Amino acid sequence: MPDAPRSKPLKRPTQARSKFTVQAIYDAFVRIWNAHGWEGVTTRAVALETGIAVGTLYDYFPDKEALLSGYVRHCVDALLARLDAEVIAPSDIAWQERVKRLVRITCDTRLDGLPAVDHEMLMLEHRVAEPKHHRRVYDELADRWEQAFVACRDLQPPLSSATIHALLTAAWGGRRYRLLVQSDSGSGEWVVEMEAMVIARVSMHLPAH
Repeated sequence: MPDAPRSKPLKRPTQARSKFTVQAIYDAFVRIWNAHGWEGVTTRAVALETGIAVGTLYDYFPDKEALLSGYVRHCVDALLARLDAEVIAPSDIAWQERVKRLVRITCDTRLDGLPAVDHEMLMLEHRVAEPKHHRRVYDELADRWEQAFVACRDLQPPLSSATIHALLTAAWGGRRYRLLVQSDSGSGEWVVEMEAMVIARVSMHLPAH
């Protein structure tokens, strides 16, 4: 028997006003989740916390699973945008700094300026994510990692795609596993170690002088 269709957002905001409204909905969603858990999240509670009509919320999210789906995608989009702006776009940073930023933004779930992601959200991911969604996120991240290393013009010869994908899998897989097992202790130290491990592997690729 096929799985029931998963709830999804009805539309994505395109205008500034609608983007502001949806951001306010996500902010209220996270506040209620943090205070009362998933069971405390209702569309009515989110609408009241946001200060909008329930009907306005329903224009975007028909139920709380759709809201969760939208928020998960919002988190991914924010991560990708941060990689674009701080890792790929700069032209005046050494490869070591670019790689540190790449790893930190990919791995650090508590980085200032990125939406909150935690264990409870990961445990509910199966309600909104299908295998094709996981594949899409991985492919998007792999594309950013490839672009980041292309931007390392001071790193010659270039790394192979196989090496880049292996490093991404280690970083992204470690991030998700730490969330899964609720390993909050030493999070900062783990990110620093991941930075060091990736830089060490890239350094091995450099020709000896």
